[in-house]
Amino acid sequence: MELSEKNFFGIVNGSKPVLVDFWATWCGPCQFMLPIFDKLAKKYADKVTFARLNVDDSQTVAMKFDVYAIPTFIMFMNGKPIDRAVGAVGEKGLEGLLQKYQ
Repeated sequence: MELSEKNFFGIVNGSKPVLVDFWATWCGPCQFMLPIFDKLAKKYADKVTFARLNVDDSQTVAMKFDVYAIPTFIMFMNGKPIDRAVGAVGEKGLEGLLQKYQ
């Protein structure tokens, strides 16, 4: 699911945990993490909502959550950021974040 400044808060305020991938088109590590993010989105679809926010298109949201390096993955629960992973953490790193909150 693609997020923007218009729909971001409506999505992260949902009842399920939401993992947001803060990324940009020019970011090599972001492109590396995309297939991993998509794979885990299928695996955890019933437990976690997966969404992506392009930081170039939505700088205000990225700044609100102190996203200064990308990719940054932030887990939201009831609209609040509760955990994060920064960088190309690989499948194990991202899955480790997910397993804490499923």
